[in-house]
Amino acid sequence: MKNPRVALFVTCLVDLFRPTVGFASIKLLEEAGCDVVVPRQQTCCGQPAYNSGDKADTISIAKQVIEVFEDYDYTIVPSGSCAGMISKHYPALFEKNSDWLPRANKLSKKTYELVSFLTDVLGIDSVASEFNGTVTYHDACSGLRELSIHDQPRLLLSSMEGLHLRELDDANVCCGFGGTFCVKYADISNRMVETKTQQVVATGADTLLAGDLGCLLNMAGKLQRDGVELNVRHVAEVLAGMTDRPAIGEPGKD
Repeated sequence: MKNPRVALFVTCLVDLFRPTVGFASIKLLEEAGCDVVVPRQQTCCGQPAYNSGDKADTISIAKQVIEVFEDYDYTIVPSGSCAGMISKHYPALFEKNSDWLPRANKLSKKTYELVSFLTDVLGIDSVASEFNGTVTYHDACSGLRELSIHDQPRLLLSSMEGLHLRELDDANVCCGFGGTFCVKYADISNRMVETKTQQVVATGADTLLAGDLGCLLNMAGKLQRDGVELNVRHVAEVLAGMTDRPAIGEPGKD
């Protein structure tokens, strides 16, 4: 059986704030036997416009994404929210468009969040990387609720020598980021992330992990403002053994 040809949807936040997550994703996919392509024409998935009620621009962006990614075996995204946007919301955008609906459905069915793809599609249950430390894990809303991502990252993390996982109280509760939510309702968002980071600190873990960079940036920012020294990383970085770069929010970050 030939290696699957997968396209990596990098996401805006990874591209602009944490390219290491993209490189870690490529490493994990290649080690799993995939031929990885990073299409240069890719842009945003359209989620900010969609969340703001701008349906016309969302549809325009979605058409561009479909054209760029529809010919690959799979589209893989290191983000539950962006993967959820493509796989769950694109078909609804084109439900009254007979020309684009089949194309949206086709892309939807072969778009996966990174860790879910590794475990649920490729059957990967372990990684060869090591990590010496104690981690806790935040379940980002879109990945958990739209894509049922919960056990998959824990399965791979449990296979790593030296890593100890301490579960977070209310790990499934929103951190307050919510894309445009944190802009529209800043006070509520700050209260939510304050509760979340207090629970993170209570675990005694030295590293906080999640699968969505938006959540990680939000929590890392709050921890930094409160003077808490705690590493914050995308789960792909740890799984790929790429933790030699500063953690999110530390000087010299990507």
